Amino acid sequence: MLMRHSRLVVTACFAGLLLSVGAALADDVDIGAIFSKAMADQKVGLAKKTKPVDGRPTVVGEVVVTVIKGEGVETRSKPTEAGDVVVRNRCPETGNEEYVVKAAKMKDRYGDPKGTPDAAGWVEYEPKGVEMRYFLLGEKDGPWSFQAPWGEAMVAKAGDAIVQDPGNPKDTYRVAGASFRCTYNILKAP
Repeated sequence: MLMRHSRLVVTACFAGLLLSVGAALADDVDIGAIFSKAMADQKVGLAKKTKPVDGRPTVVGEVVVTVIKGEGVETRSKPTEAGDVVVRNRCPETGNEEYVVKAAKMKDRYGDPKGTPDAAGWVEYEPKGVEMRYFLLGEKDGPWSFQAPWGEAMVAKAGDAIVQDPGNPKDTYRVAGASFRCTYNILKAP
């Protein structure tokens, strides 16, 4: 596992792309430049998250650790605020991972709840998000780390998808390969 402040040589190869960042800090990898190169090389498609999820209100100050089955910890949220929601994917192959969606983004991304909460507070939501640009990392790509939009280092690995909101290119993040296959529909392949 890469440590956030460890020094390393980062190499990202996909379809002929070789990006050397030298002896840089792990969170210095410029995911925007990598995504731009993928677009220039016509390796980017469009996909949309479509599989229903479960959501529950957070407890203010709660920290949610996203764990991907078979991989371990993906991210650790900042302490939550009022109105934030814990979203749980319905993907047994990834362990039904959970993550935080900020209150300001929840309605745009998932709309209104579909039904009433169960005894644990979970209720179904249907994704309403935008069509996302994506590219897939090949078997020789990664691992490398980059700064996620929420300020945490993310590690991208072979087989993962890197997704980007076309309306907000700074909103670029990793989706574990199994999660991407489980929750997204490809609208236009690269």
